[in-house]
Amino acid sequence: MSLPLAALPVAALPVSAQAQTAPVHVLPDGSVPPGLRAARTHLLDAPVNMLTFHSIDQLFQTRPVPHAGPVVALPRADAALPAAVIEGKSITEDAWEDRTFSNAFLVMRDGKIVHESYRNNTDERTHYISFSMAKSITSMLVGAAVAQGAIASIDQKATDYVPELKGSGYDGVTIRQLLQMRSGVDYEERYDFGQNPSTAAKIFLNAIVANTERFADTATRVGRKVAPGSHFNYSTLDTSVLGWILERATKQPLAEFTTRVLWQPMGMESYGFWMADGPPGTGRELNGMGYNATLRDFARLGQMMLDKGRFNGKQILPADWVAQSTAMIPNADAGTPPPPPEVTNPFARSGYGFQWWKLDDTGAYTALGLQGQFIYVHPATRTVIVKLSYFPPEGSPESDRALEETLSYFKTLVNWRG
Repeated sequence: MSLPLAALPVAALPVSAQAQTAPVHVLPDGSVPPGLRAARTHLLDAPVNMLTFHSIDQLFQTRPVPHAGPVVALPRADAALPAAVIEGKSITEDAWEDRTFSNAFLVMRDGKIVHESYRNNTDERTHYISFSMAKSITSMLVGAAVAQGAIASIDQKATDYVPELKGSGYDGVTIRQLLQMRSGVDYEERYDFGQNPSTAAKIFLNAIVANTERFADTATRVGRKVAPGSHFNYSTLDTSVLGWILERATKQPLAEFTTRVLWQPMGMESYGFWMADGPPGTGRELNGMGYNATLRDFARLGQMMLDKGRFNGKQILPADWVAQSTAMIPNADAGTPPPPPEVTNPFARSGYGFQWWKLDDTGAYTALGLQGQFIYVHPATRTVIVKLSYFPPEGSPESDRALEETLSYFKTLVNWRG
């Protein structure tokens, strides 16, 4: 598939002096200090995640994504939000934010902010970790690369851009199949630590915590489990391969490409930054889980998607790409048994587009990040919701409860007429 080059601005843009810069987190021999490795290892732990989720630049190598030029203001139409109903009882929206471990929360209707709130020593200048919402941002970047002609077609093979993948499970996998999480490689998004850590756990410890290898390098060593395109299998490794392809196709670091096709053309309010799996010249952006931005700038991304790729008077992404990205394929493939009854996560029974999740049958879709990060878009009511949370680790009863109560209140909000 090829989209018109005119769909995106490609001119060089001035770099903001306010760009975040990466602190030094290595010893003279290039290794990560033991204390810092320990802090990174416990990044997800409750209750410290209330703080770590908005302190990423103090813990990790980063790559700045500067903003520049006039900021595109978000108009306001502030209003009192409706009550939430929890187990048959009505509670205030403020109490709901506390119950669902909120750091920041924003609701937009028709392009206007109707609610914005912050907790836990955060404010409009705070940068929050997206976790896997970064996958949806990666999808935007792929759309931009296709529109510019840097990627000729998403039906090209990954090896056309990353020949290092030849002979691995990714040999023969297309960019489309990566976007849909249907690579067929032998990889499970399961973080088993201990004496025999899973592949995902090894990547976390080696690439993210210790920076002794690059996250995407594991892709050169995995095998194939099923035929490409045949089964959905959620995989951050698939997204990391997309980042590697983008780097090769655009001939620039991912942070620079993000700056030039998203952050500066959109008139963002603040800089953003990617986490990286090593120092400059060695590490790559952790594009499957590591983008950081302010609450309002995440909301701008949601509004751009709602408006079919248009923002700041510009067609940031082609409308056709937005439509393709959010055209959902059911996760459960023919012949695949449904998840067991004890699996309460609604996303296990959901659908998936190009790195976006289907939520229900209303046309709503969401960027979704670990432990409660959301950019939720509901086209029918022109609603965008951003929730940046610090849920307890996934699989715990408290995390499941917070997810259920979050999605329930999102339904309340889209049905609310103010």
